[in-house]
Amino acid sequence: MFLSRPYLLIFLICFFGCVNSKLTKQNYTEKLIFVDSVISKKNKFTDANLENWHHKDIMKDTIPGISIEKAYEKLLSNKKEKKKIVVALIDSELDIDHEDLKNQIWFNKNEIPNNGIDDDENGYVDDINGWNYIGTNLKDEVPYTSLSSTRIIKKYKSKFKDLPIEKIDSKDIKHYKKYLDALRIYNLEMKIRNDDIAMYNRMIKKHNAADKFLDSVFKGNYSLKQLDSLKNVSDKKEKTYDHANNMHYYLKYDYNPNWLNNQIIYQTKAINTLLSFDYNDRSTTNDDPYNLQDISYGNNNIQGTRKLKHATKVASILGASRGNNIGIDGIIDSIKIMSLGVTAAGDEFDKDIALAIRYAVDNGATIINMSIGRELSLYPEWVDDAMKYAASKDVLIITSAGNNGYNLDEKTNYPNDSYDSKEFITNFIKVGSISYKLDSTLVNNYSNYGKKEVDVFAPGTAIYTNTRSNPSFTSGTSYSTPIVTGIAALIRAYYPNLSAAEVKEIILKSGIELDVLVFKPFPDGEKKDPKKVPFSSLSKSGKIVNAYNALLMAEEVSKKKKK
Repeated sequence: MFLSRPYLLIFLICFFGCVNSKLTKQNYTEKLIFVDSVISKKNKFTDANLENWHHKDIMKDTIPGISIEKAYEKLLSNKKEKKKIVVALIDSELDIDHEDLKNQIWFNKNEIPNNGIDDDENGYVDDINGWNYIGTNLKDEVPYTSLSSTRIIKKYKSKFKDLPIEKIDSKDIKHYKKYLDALRIYNLEMKIRNDDIAMYNRMIKKHNAADKFLDSVFKGNYSLKQLDSLKNVSDKKEKTYDHANNMHYYLKYDYNPNWLNNQIIYQTKAINTLLSFDYNDRSTTNDDPYNLQDISYGNNNIQGTRKLKHATKVASILGASRGNNIGIDGIIDSIKIMSLGVTAAGDEFDKDIALAIRYAVDNGATIINMSIGRELSLYPEWVDDAMKYAASKDVLIITSAGNNGYNLDEKTNYPNDSYDSKEFITNFIKVGSISYKLDSTLVNNYSNYGKKEVDVFAPGTAIYTNTRSNPSFTSGTSYSTPIVTGIAALIRAYYPNLSAAEVKEIILKSGIELDVLVFKPFPDGEKKDPKKVPFSSLSKSGKIVNAYNALLMAEEVSKKKKK
């Protein structure tokens, strides 16, 4: 399994008076206080329910899930949806033939399939299920694309190279600072990848040396148990111990030479593409990525070559068929998923994101899920304008906070909805990631956070995702985001009179509050002087999303609007 069976800290639950799930005008949310006192019993989290822990109820299961099963059982069992919701995934390629997703794929009723004509005159030919903006004229997706830092340096290098800030014209200061940021990030990326290649080469050398020695000792195959025994009888200063210890590590985590060589190949390829100033990542898409008016590119092959499975994982968390005993159950499976491909191995282009948002809005999406993000953006204004357009059409946008361990009140993560901490739209939610642990490690150490810039947290560790070739557990804010999107879709399906801004407000206000100290995330996994801070200080709402509470509040707000 991805994780071993953990013994979690279980805190005494105390209430402000009686905790009542029934809504009142004064209190829509079940408020929980977790006292720093441990009950000596095993948490209910086991391997048996690992695959859907994020669906659990915090009161019943002592796991910070979103209470989705409770919501279906107690709130939705006798209700009918009032509107079919289209959710646009602005992401990577999507496996639309997956047996757990194929019934949820959006179909453009205004387009005649494969006739080579733009029947609905929306600018896209045969866009049956969406559009692949990185689709090439070879009918596949671009597996590698450059990083934003590479593009920015390439654009401004001739103008700013080696110039001190006092030599920069005032009108260019903003671009100059962006160029310096790009240099910093680019150099760090290059160092990390070269360091990784060197590390993998060292590991291969150690693996081969250990394997040769251990073959001579054991005359063939050897087990972890045998390696443990050899370590126990060996002096730690001897080569025997080093070889046994190294091979124990490699076997335990399946770090074999073939896998290590593949990592070297990948990192070398990344250096020659993502970080290369000579690599032309749009040579087969026939477009100018720096011209927003040039829109005749890409193709309708939204599955691409299936080299990336990111969108399929996101889609399964959001909308996999419920109750069919295949993979996992999505949050809501009555939606239609519109696929808009913008993501390859590298950074998305601002142009692709902006056009994808506008496509989603113009073709009927009421929610957009963007499990994407980066520290730099060459043309953020293009995306900002598209998000403002979505706001004008009452379309909700939900994005991931990112996985750098950054405080986004101090660092920018694109796309975002604010200038200098002032929001310019009200239809935007940025989501951080939590684990299943009700202790000081509740917030994932990689998750970005921010009292002003991150709106809410959702489960994002060891989330089971369903892809055909490799169903697996995965972690990241990318997978917290579709959980929030699913809750938003439920609200919009059952209470369509609520606006995008109202849905956002409900999700933020109805979350679960935990009065607990947690370790603050740290940049890029480097843990220095870890500090505990109140969980409530790491996001705008200070809460974890909760589907049950959100639907209760939506019912109340919807009724008031009808009066």
